[in-house]
Parts: sequence; structure tokens; C-alpha cells
Amino acid sequence: MNANILQRLHGGLIVSCQAYPGEPMRDPRIMTAVAQAAVLGGACAIRAQGLDDLRSIRAALDVPLIGLVKVGTDGVFITPTVADCIDVAQTGAEIVALDGTVRDRPDRSSLQDCVDAIHAHGALAMADCGSIADAVASLAAGVELIGTTLSGHTGDRPRTAGPDFDFLTELLMLTDTPVVAEGRIRTPQDAAQCLDLGAFAVVVGTAITHPTSITRRFATALPTQAARDAGMPDV
Repeated sequence: MNANILQRLHGGLIVSCQAYPGEPMRDPRIMTAVAQAAVLGGACAIRAQGLDDLRSIRAALDVPLIGLVKVGTDGVFITPTVADCIDVAQTGAEIVALDGTVRDRPDRSSLQDCVDAIHAHGALAMADCGSIADAVASLAAGVELIGTTLSGHTGDRPRTAGPDFDFLTELLMLTDTPVVAEGRIRTPQDAAQCLDLGAFAVVVGTAITHPTSITRRFATALPTQAARDAGMPDV
């Protein structure tokens, strides 16, 4: 089963369907509809967060599901504890994404403890990493997937304007374990370049499923309200 799940991801587009706290789209029914739309568009798998969202998406779709929870906004907050890992695995998500760093976890568990808990509950583990050291530790813990997700977020690497292609290349040189490109992939060309470099699969979220960010990109490219008020014509 595990090999089949990984094969279904290989070379494909994984769409991350997540909304931030306080946003109107932060509702399991809405995120499920977004996930369904993404699959209709060609997504080979879905990445989502929140137990209710995961259960709803699992019931509606049969593509592989990468699940996580976010607890807080800084430090180790992506599926941070053993209990969180178990909760996510029990939603039916075939893959549990977790913080793949060696930073202190809220429950004082280790990365190994979390990966072991995921495996004990029948799921695969995807380590969201921000450095080569993170990847080394995650591989030692036995994860099945390495993600570039935390590049530029942990202080170990500078935050690149677009995908961290250098980090992706370094990870691919480090291991034969599948490496998933994720983070600031904004265009189809970005995604294709990640695969050309050797990424096992590509995760795209904001550029596809976050209307607020997409709208902001367009709005900031247009004349400002101040300019319009000064008499610039609308054409």
C-alpha cells in the first residue's frame, strides 16, 4: 500500500488546500470543495490541515491525502506533538506531514517519537524541513518523504523570493528518499523547474487555493486609489 501511495504522487502536482484563521474560507465544507476542484483540475493528491478538514476531504475524495495540524504560529507548530501525529493519522490521511526539525517540541517528544507514532498508526511520514541538518535528522528517524516546506522559515537559510531551488538540489544530492518541492512555487514554470531538477512531486498552495493572496497580487499591480483620485483615467 505504501509503495502505491508514493507511486501515485510521483511526478505529480499536490495541491495544498488551507485557509488561515479568521478567513471566510476557513470551513471544512469550503476546503473540501476547494480540494474537489483541485482534483478536477489535475491534482494527484491534496495537502490539508485541521482534523475536521481532513475528515471531510477524506470522505469526499479518494486521492492520497497529506494531513497536518497547525498549533500556534511559530517554533514547532506543524503537527508538533506525538498526540497531534496520532490524531492526524486517525483521520484517514495516508501521509502525515510534521515539522522535520530538531527544535524543541511542545510535549518534549523527539522527532523520532513523532515518526514512530505515525508509523504505528499505519501512515507515512513527510518531514517539512528547513535545512540539510533537518533532512539528515528526518531521514535517520525513518520518514518516507522530505519536503522543502520550511526553507526560509527557520533561520537556517535565507528566504528566497521564489522556490529555493538550491535547497532542493542539495537535498536531491543528499538522499534517494523522495524529495517534495514546496514553498513559494508561484507559477507553472516554477513547478516544472522543480520536477526538472529531480523533485519527486510538487506542492502548490497559495498560488492556486488562496484567493486573498492571488487578489492582492493583482490589486497591487494596478494603479493605487490615490493615483485614481488624482485624476488618472480608468481604462
